[in-house]
Amino acid sequence: MTDVAVLDRAFSSILSTIIDSGQAPHYAELGTALDMGPEDAKVVLHDLIECIPGWLHPGTDYIGSFPPFNIQPTQYRVSVDGQPGWYAQCGFEATAIRWLFPGQTVRVEAPCLDCGDSMVIEMRDEEILLVEPDTLVGYTNAEVGGDAANRPFR
Repeated sequence: MTDVAVLDRAFSSILSTIIDSGQAPHYAELGTALDMGPEDAKVVLHDLIECIPGWLHPGTDYIGSFPPFNIQPTQYRVSVDGQPGWYAQCGFEATAIRWLFPGQTVRVEAPCLDCGDSMVIEMRDEEILLVEPDTLVGYTNAEVGGDAANRPFR
């Protein structure tokens, strides 16, 4: 298992890249950020993914989800101060994205998976600015956690 300090640096580097661009780095880019070769960075990436509720795209070394973000598009579309470019891992993780953009307005839009109606929540720091509809609630029928290959996102 990779040293915890290296895992921490990798986590911070990946999260910063996603915050800045809406995209996850390739392990070769991660290696550059961590001052190591691509093959060592690939090992670090795999070790890190085993520690968090994120995952690699099946059968690849590409980051598919890195909480609270999803790299592949989901129905949870996120914009920051009116600029689109991010996707949330799930409706619950969507509310955590506001902590990564202090002082900025984070808007999450998604269709209801039951009826298809539009749902919107806007947040800035610890303030909820808008909830539509005002009866918005969260629900999951999936177990949370588990090994990376069997996480509940579909």
